[in-house]
Amino acid sequence: MKVCNSIVSIIFLVSGLFVTSEWSWAQASTQSHGSFDFNSDGVVFQSADSSTRVTMRFRMQNWATYTTKTMGEDDDLDLSAGSTDMVTRRLRLRFGGALVDPRLTFNLQLSFSRSDMDWNDTQFPNIIRDAMVFWNFSRDLQVGFGQTKLPGNRQRVVSSADLEIPDRSIVNGAFNLDRDFGFQGFWRPITGDVVVNLRAAISSGDGRNQPVIPGGGLAYTGRIEVLPFGAFTGGGDYFEGDILREKSPKLSVGLSYQRNDRQTKTRGTLGRALFAQRSSNVAYADALFKYSGLSIYTEYAQRTSNDPVTYRDTTRREASAIFVGTGYMAQVSYVFPSMWNVAARYAVVDAGSQLAGLSDYTKQTNIAGVVGYYFNRHRVKANLELGTNRTVQYNRNSALETVYYARFNVELGI
Repeated sequence: MKVCNSIVSIIFLVSGLFVTSEWSWAQASTQSHGSFDFNSDGVVFQSADSSTRVTMRFRMQNWATYTTKTMGEDDDLDLSAGSTDMVTRRLRLRFGGALVDPRLTFNLQLSFSRSDMDWNDTQFPNIIRDAMVFWNFSRDLQVGFGQTKLPGNRQRVVSSADLEIPDRSIVNGAFNLDRDFGFQGFWRPITGDVVVNLRAAISSGDGRNQPVIPGGGLAYTGRIEVLPFGAFTGGGDYFEGDILREKSPKLSVGLSYQRNDRQTKTRGTLGRALFAQRSSNVAYADALFKYSGLSIYTEYAQRTSNDPVTYRDTTRREASAIFVGTGYMAQVSYVFPSMWNVAARYAVVDAGSQLAGLSDYTKQTNIAGVVGYYFNRHRVKANLELGTNRTVQYNRNSALETVYYARFNVELGI
């Protein structure tokens, strides 16, 4: 009931803004010269002197997924239903722009679907995704304070609206740094034929919208990117698929590292609660290549911890552990001039031996293929994904379990 009330309140608030804005701009000829526009950026409100500019956007992602029953190594192929998932995967409202001074910018994003609220782990509606204020000293130097994505692996920092396969890989699911609250900085010390980007953050290490944590430590994150052939067209190093069809080869190589002191969750900013605080280190390496419709992306991730397993009590019957191990992924796609696209992904997540005896002690492999069409680039698109998930159960003499799935995905936004 509280969730429904919150959503209804926000809808009424936004509706009120529209009504007020319509009345205000209707009086513009006698009172002001502010503007209201709807263009490729979204719904744009701007003050007369252009010092304040607010853009509103929304998007939704609907999908239907059919998954077969789990099969062992010796089982015959069985394509009967194991589960179906027909859901609004993401539903988001986003505001951004500049207030008072063009150098003072902000990013606000709210989510309304169950899967976007971390409901299973937090048991409360975690609506706020981004609430960030930035000061832009120049185009190449920026600092920010608030809650947003940490500078981790590229696929996580890429918006979910700009993916070419309906969801991120299992490697991202196991190792991504996600969102956190704190300070962030961006600096581009080298531009031109070669571009270098530096990003850094000091944050809580415990994820978005967290309560006060007694004795909690902090997380320290850094990332460097090198673009040896210059900048991508239209910021193409941070959306998937070569939808702008680069006229010359472009490459970006990135390295990220995080030290999370005394974290409280199994996957840093995400996951179930640990029974005691632990520390971990996460390292990433990724590379993106684009040229003439072809896109190739690969990444490697590793999380380590000296003592990842925690127990509820001295009986040691119930455990909760930091997920340690390695993961790697390769993804390739091609966008035709007609805006049809095909893509394929191979991803592996291998748990570390420190998790032996726990349910997480597995090796997971995902193989997927996608065919889709961009009606309006990433704003409006549809695709069909076919894939398989294979899990090796190390605790059961490396028994292999396999499922197959089909997913139809439609996304629409402004």
